[in-house]
Amino acid sequence: MRRILAAESVILWLRNDLRLDDQRALAAAVATGAPVIPVYVLDDAAAGDWPLGGASRWWLHQSLAALAADLKAVGSRLVLRRGESAEVLAELCRETKAKSIYLSRAYEPWAAAQEQGVNTALSKSGIALKRYAGAVMFEPESLRTKAGDPFKVYTPFWRAAVATAGPAQPTPAPRALAAPAKWPTSDKLADWALLPTKPDWAGGFRTAWQPGAAGAKVRLETFLSTALHGYAENRNRPDLPGTSRLSPHLHFGEISPAHCWHAAKAYAAAHPDRSAGLETFLKELVWREFSYHLLVHWPTLPHAPFRQDFARFPWVTDDAKLKAWQRGQTGYPIVDAGMRELWSTGWMHNRVRMIVGSFLVKHLLLPWQSGEAWFWDTLVDADLASNSASWQWIAGSGADAAPYFRIFNPMTQGETFDPNADYVRRWVPELARLPNGLIHQPWTAPKEILTAAGIKLGATYPRPIVDHATARARALAAFQSLKVL
Repeated sequence: MRRILAAESVILWLRNDLRLDDQRALAAAVATGAPVIPVYVLDDAAAGDWPLGGASRWWLHQSLAALAADLKAVGSRLVLRRGESAEVLAELCRETKAKSIYLSRAYEPWAAAQEQGVNTALSKSGIALKRYAGAVMFEPESLRTKAGDPFKVYTPFWRAAVATAGPAQPTPAPRALAAPAKWPTSDKLADWALLPTKPDWAGGFRTAWQPGAAGAKVRLETFLSTALHGYAENRNRPDLPGTSRLSPHLHFGEISPAHCWHAAKAYAAAHPDRSAGLETFLKELVWREFSYHLLVHWPTLPHAPFRQDFARFPWVTDDAKLKAWQRGQTGYPIVDAGMRELWSTGWMHNRVRMIVGSFLVKHLLLPWQSGEAWFWDTLVDADLASNSASWQWIAGSGADAAPYFRIFNPMTQGETFDPNADYVRRWVPELARLPNGLIHQPWTAPKEILTAAGIKLGATYPRPIVDHATARARALAAFQSLKVL
């Protein structure tokens, strides 16, 4: 039994809000004047079918370490506990004599159930759960169609969002946090074994990312100063640094979407000659909001088709082709480059996500849930709302989905968006010596050119695992078999 502390405190229950600024729950806890005890609970069982994937566990370790340092700088600490959330929080309340727990709302179906369970368990002891808006700019219930229904289409959702007063200005981090007379004990972060060891596959992660609130701000500032101007065009180019790469920082709450929104508008106002991409960037932030809106109103989104007729889709089972896709060995260079970038860095360019997603569900006819599960384990920005909504979009089964006949041609996609093949050459180096006109479809290269480039198809690089024209025809037939399109 841990020793009971004398002074009454309030508990700040942290989840995907790992920052100190623009944190409403933290601000409300500070406003009480009581000592604040920040706690993160690693509740492995709460997420059900969606426990943290390997890439997310790596990021969480780094993010918690950064948050602990930020808390130390304002005279506080981060308490770590592992176990069932209601039990852990009840024990902490007994130890600290806390009568209230402050938290940011989480939007996943399992998280909503978790909050309800904690509230039910603790209210019996007179402990109040005080919940504040979380990781979105617009609460999912706040935007409705004129008929009062949830939105199913993005464009009117965007119009409704910009018709509001917009997100509130972000608030600064507290300069100091009142500490309890004695801190409750904490687990050691290293003991949670969130990091890979045998093997340590995270070398590329460490090179690519700086998790934590400071890293998030650097990432945002770099994007605004170097890429906002050309964002509308360059965000589709995986060979260029044209995207914000803010998604993992947003997912873990190291920076708020409102902060990104207002910072982008402020930068554009101060640099009107470099503001061309502003609206496109704001629309991408609202796409993220739309995904959360869908998840809250249709909680089956992560596992069941939004359009019910897609439950009859004739998916196939092919473990060998799924493994080839996962390993970046499909024989289609732009697809393989994306899958290898994902494995190496925990991230993939958005345009390439659409290409590899289309390839999985339309060229291979493998269920979108297989891709969703792989992304969940390998993405550092694995976000249940965005991941499930995006996979359903590309599969054609989701809200405002891509039309079923939109089947990305991986050769033309590569030639259009990676015209000099810099992206493919980086991630598929065995093809690096092929000329631009052949590198996106190496099977068409004459034997002498392949030999000169050191390539032996089927040995040093795979032949295509499916023929594009054949696969396209098969996919169209499968979609048309639903007879509702």
